[in-house]
Amino acid sequence: MIKILAYVIIILIGFCISPFIIGNTGYVYIAAGEYQIETSLVFGLLGLILFYCALQLVEWLVILLLNVVINSRYLPERWRREAAKKYTMQGALALAEEDWPNAEKAMAKGAAKGELPALNLFAAARAAHHQLNTDARDKYLAEAAKDPLTKTAVNTSKTRYLIQQGNLIEARAELDALVPTSKSKTPVLKLALDLYQLQHDWQALKILLPAIKKRQIVSEEEYLKIEHLTNTALLKAATKLNEQELEKCWHWLSKAERNQAKLIAIYARGLCQYNRKKDALKLITKSLKAELDPAILSELPLLLDAEDEEIRKLLYRFEQTHEHDAQYQICLAKLAQQKRDIKSAKTHWSQACEIAPKREYWLALAQMQEQLGENTAALQNYRKAANSTE
Repeated sequence: MIKILAYVIIILIGFCISPFIIGNTGYVYIAAGEYQIETSLVFGLLGLILFYCALQLVEWLVILLLNVVINSRYLPERWRREAAKKYTMQGALALAEEDWPNAEKAMAKGAAKGELPALNLFAAARAAHHQLNTDARDKYLAEAAKDPLTKTAVNTSKTRYLIQQGNLIEARAELDALVPTSKSKTPVLKLALDLYQLQHDWQALKILLPAIKKRQIVSEEEYLKIEHLTNTALLKAATKLNEQELEKCWHWLSKAERNQAKLIAIYARGLCQYNRKKDALKLITKSLKAELDPAILSELPLLLDAEDEEIRKLLYRFEQTHEHDAQYQICLAKLAQQKRDIKSAKTHWSQACEIAPKREYWLALAQMQEQLGENTAALQNYRKAANSTE
């Protein structure tokens, strides 16, 4: 609006002064050496304007020419960048289609002048890995590692590829370079979880378990399985070493873990191994008062002998409540055999066969019947054992 108003004012001023200009045109006299020019003021102004326009046109042409010359020097570079974008797109499509040879080839070409060459190199390494071309894969990763920002990603990728390849020793070296801790990124913890399990490095895994649970790297069910497997392996390994390692491992467990029947059974077995049967039975008795767990019941016949009456009395308190518990009946049967109470052992094996008919139970029952002279019944149970599918 202001610009239009300015134009209107200029036009009005032109209308006002035009009569004076036309009435008194004046003249311009220009002398240069032997050349003399005399013209009217209006024509002189018009010539001056035209001269200025000519200068502007020349300036524009010169700038245009310079831009063409300068840009022509960088034109091949621009072409290469455009080609890199094209190769990167082709590589991405090949990756999506799992066309690994073409994906590797396109991504490798796109890395030369690409905007993010490290991404192309990682993609090329992945494609090479799927082709089992480990030399090319490692070459791409080494090239990507030249960028300081990609060091962790390179180690993580290489560790994963080596695990998939089955080269656990080199994978562990790469993983150790990442120094897995509770503060590490989730991919690093996931790799540590997989590799430590494959290498049976339960002690290293035990240290990371709290972080794995907190980050929810695996489901709750899977975590409980891993935790139990780790604790079991640590206790068994400590039992084989010495009593001090066993105690150290046991007290390394949390309070909740020390109340788990399966771990109590392993620890009790270790205590008996180091002539601490009294402590083992005390711990087992405490556990039995809380719950009759199958892990404890299966371990009792291996720990008790004929003189351990107190814990036997404790077990017989559950005869009515656990009448249909096969593991309970088997435990009582084996304990009866220790005291050479064949009739009682036969009764409990018979109940176990009714609850869970299995070949080994039928065989045990038949053996008890043979010792009692019940040969016909024993033969029938041997036949049942032979025909059993379990």
